[in-house]
Formats: sequence, C-alpha cells, structure tokens
Amino acid sequence: MLRRLLVTMAAAFLLTACAEPKPAASPPPPPPPAPQAFMVFFDWDSTKLSDASMNVISQAAGAYKSKQGARITATGHTDTSGTEAYNMALSLRRANAVKDALVRGGVPATAISVVGRGEQGLLVPTGDGVREPQNRRVEIAIQATGGAMMMSDAEYCHMLAQRWRSYDRTGAQGPAPQAIAKCDAGNYAEGIPTLQRLLTDAKVPFPPRT
Repeated sequence: MLRRLLVTMAAAFLLTACAEPKPAASPPPPPPPAPQAFMVFFDWDSTKLSDASMNVISQAAGAYKSKQGARITATGHTDTSGTEAYNMALSLRRANAVKDALVRGGVPATAISVVGRGEQGLLVPTGDGVREPQNRRVEIAIQATGGAMMMSDAEYCHMLAQRWRSYDRTGAQGPAPQAIAKCDAGNYAEGIPTLQRLLTDAKVPFPPRT
C-alpha cells in the first residue's frame, strides 16, 4: 500500500513538473550603436586642412563631446598616385593632422586612434596612378561605448608595448624602445602616438582601449 502511494505521488510530481511552462529565453543583447562618421578631404599630396575640413572636424568634436565614454578612430587614405610605401606614410600623416585638429577642438588625445591605410579602401575604385580627389581623405568614426571606461594611459601604453614586442623582438635601439621608455617615464602624450604609428606602419592592429 505504501509503495503504491509513493509511486502515485512520484507520478503526480512528474506530471506537474512537465506541465509547468518553461521560462522564456532572455532576448539577445541589442547590437552596439553604429559609429557616427565624418569625412575630411585633402588636396593631392597634401596634409593641409581646408576651411571646409576644419568645419567638419569641429562638428566631429562636438559629436564626441555629446557622447559619454566615446572614442574616435581617424583613418587616413590616399589615391593611387605615388608608391604604396609613400602613400601609407601620407595617409598616416593625414590622420594625425585630423587628430591634432580634434585635440585643438577639445577632444582628449588619448580618446583618438589614428590608422593609415594608404591606397587600401578606395572610395572610388581606380587604376594605379590616378589622382582621384574622393580617395584623398580621412574618415572620422565616433563610437559610443555606453559609458564604458577607457583604459588608462599607463595601461594602454603597456598594452601597445606588449603588442610591439610580440611583433619585433630585436634590440633596444630605435623609436619603439624610446617610445616605450617615454611611457615608462609617464610621458604618454609622446609614447602612445609613436607606438600607434609604428604599429600602423607595420600593419599590426592596436589593442582596444575598453
């Protein structure tokens, strides 16, 4: 009798458990907001910012200030005239010219990453040796991080140094060791951009700051 009662109770428990609705799956997290983009154009073989370009940069600086914890990536491009090596350096100089203007507009230098892509990522596809004005540009992307805290200058410089050492393990001479020494001494304003430039030249991606 007791055994039959226990079997009946167990069966009733299983039926009740099966009847209970399964908890609804939690919805996937929303995708991160798309970066806000601005574009600045240059004359041939030039890094000079025109009045129109400065107006765009002023708008970008204002957009940055309206976002909490945002970060900026300035990506330089060239047309296909000139050698690939020269254009890679020129694109980085253009990106740094935009960065300098953003800093003058009140954007912290540590919130800006610069990238040089040379002839890669043409806005208007052309053959080699073509002076296409639309390809001579810097793209400014402002990515909101939802209030996420950015890595400190000291931590970020350490990350950049690690990334460089994983790429180049040769000696203690040259601009990279000097930049790392500046970061060790607390001179992040010079150390971080130098390491970013060297990594860009080597086509090594930066570590994220958040």
